[in-house]
Amino acid sequence: MRLPAHGSNPDRLFKALGMDKPANIVDFSVNINPLGAPPAIKHHWQRWLEEIDDYPDPTASELKQAIAENEGVVESQLQPGNGASELITLIARYLRGKKVLIIHPAFSEYESACRNENCTIFYHTVHPPRWQLEKKALQQKINKVDAVFFCHPNNPAGVQYDRQTIDWLINTCEQSKTLLVIDEAFYDFASNPVTSIQQAGRSPYLLVLRSLTKMYSIAGLRLGFLAGQPELLDRIRKTQPHWSLNAIALKAGTLCLNDGQHSEQTRSYIEAERMRLFAYFRENVFLYSPSVVNFYLIKAPSQDDQQELFLFLLRKGLVLRHTYNFPGLEGTWLRAAVKKEKQNNLLMEALSEWKQGN
Repeated sequence: MRLPAHGSNPDRLFKALGMDKPANIVDFSVNINPLGAPPAIKHHWQRWLEEIDDYPDPTASELKQAIAENEGVVESQLQPGNGASELITLIARYLRGKKVLIIHPAFSEYESACRNENCTIFYHTVHPPRWQLEKKALQQKINKVDAVFFCHPNNPAGVQYDRQTIDWLINTCEQSKTLLVIDEAFYDFASNPVTSIQQAGRSPYLLVLRSLTKMYSIAGLRLGFLAGQPELLDRIRKTQPHWSLNAIALKAGTLCLNDGQHSEQTRSYIEAERMRLFAYFRENVFLYSPSVVNFYLIKAPSQDDQQELFLFLLRKGLVLRHTYNFPGLEGTWLRAAVKKEKQNNLLMEALSEWKQGN
């Protein structure tokens, strides 16, 4: 099957499969906040339209100030970008022709961006059900490369490692003078997040990548940022286009960062729904990853390849994310976002129907 490389956009998926799209669709393949954007965005939207007749602030000063205050870092340690994807591209350009290790399974953009820059790609794969990093083998690989990409919490499994493990990884990369890029795009969905953002400003071998589009449901505006040493960020931003961030995205991002209540409500809601889903999976003998965020992996244990379950759910209008392009998974799991209660109920009902027929 030649399937889309990302979640979202169900039209492309049904077309690729040659299937008729059901009238009603619930898209579990996209991992944004099910509660939507902060209400204040709609309240300010009309006023923000006044910003479009002038160029945006090229320094993103207001946004960087809000990030710095939230994260306890200084503004010179921050570099905003047009979504995490642009920042990954900038990092890949900085690494042009280098040796890059990707800890898999992971977001596919790391590899595609680095291959576009003629990097040599190496893998280190963690495996279910324990998802351990296997430090000895990983250290040997780190010593032979120029950079490491590590998604934490992991996408697609939603697994989070403890502080001790993350510190070991940071120290190991520093000792071998290997750049470590930690992608924390989903860290703020975790009830007890483990972040390395403050360490990034102190190390010449650490970058932390963040996304504002997931928690605040502003994927269409494209907004993210890097944290790292100012000298390292200076080198990375050299290939960033002028006015990369539009004026409305800058306004929306600043507003979102000042709305802590929305994030707290989201984490509480996500945790309750995730625990409810996991209880159902245990009772009905579906395997799942020990996610701490707003998505998880799921599989029917009776089958290795999950194609039949994937297609069954699609016919029900429930669009999950395939894993055929995740090295280490290759279709053996499906990824699903934690949605609202009613939508999660539809998924559980469909899974029950699947179980009865298999």
